[in-house]
Amino acid sequence: MSTRARIAFLKGHGTENDFVIVPDPENAVDLPPAAVAALCDRRAGIGGDGLLHVVRSAAHPEAKDMAAEAEWFMDYRNGDGSIAEMCGNGVRVFARYLQHAGHVTEGDLAVATRGGVKTVHLAKDGDVTVGMGRARLPEGEVTVGVGERSWPARNVNMGNPHAVAFVDDLAHAGDLRSAPRFGPASAYPDGVNVEFVVDRGPGHVALRVHERGAGETRSCGTGACAVAVAAARRDGADPAVTGTPATYTVDVPGGTLVITERPDGEIEMTGPAVIVAEGEIDGDWLESFAR
Repeated sequence: MSTRARIAFLKGHGTENDFVIVPDPENAVDLPPAAVAALCDRRAGIGGDGLLHVVRSAAHPEAKDMAAEAEWFMDYRNGDGSIAEMCGNGVRVFARYLQHAGHVTEGDLAVATRGGVKTVHLAKDGDVTVGMGRARLPEGEVTVGVGERSWPARNVNMGNPHAVAFVDDLAHAGDLRSAPRFGPASAYPDGVNVEFVVDRGPGHVALRVHERGAGETRSCGTGACAVAVAAARRDGADPAVTGTPATYTVDVPGGTLVITERPDGEIEMTGPAVIVAEGEIDGDWLESFAR
């Protein structure tokens, strides 16, 4: 990358889970962890919960094998610069960017992620639906804790790990700047996203989340899916057994998502995705973090 280069960026959010978007079809922009963390810094950078690096699948070594199924690869990074398998709100914003840039139109498209190829539907009303795949429910009891409180949690894997705890009051989760305790350590060797959940009514829950590598965020798409599955099982609903889809409205601090688990196990998430700004990153500044 030339030190004189100016790199295009956009800013977007899905239920206020916000992202720096870096379009880079040929995978030519060097984005080491320090550079990503700097871009996501809310005071010294652009600011975001994470970064969406937009690359053609054929141009990225981790996505070449998916290129026949999905033209575009979401090279997703957490706000601290670490790599993540998947981000549900991120996929919706990624798809909205592709539409904004004229790469796709309303309807269905496939997006490659480290969590596999995801199917996305861009609706005329502006909402975006993402096929999030199937949940895995690893065996074994887990617990999470904040301060002096601790709760049993449900281990749910949505391509990334989640611990879902049902609580009496969302305030009991504390400030969530620091990662909640969890155990046993062997359940989540690479850390975990922790959701604290309260009931709002039949088929309606609300959550707060500490995202691994990002702290508390305004929304977490995979977390909302994990919560819906955990709530369904707690409520005695398993679509694979009953043959009836289970749908939950999930309130997050930044808005509302609707999650449906189908009898075949596939989970669909529907919600908004918005592009709010675009501009240029100073190449000299960005390159200083690559040295």
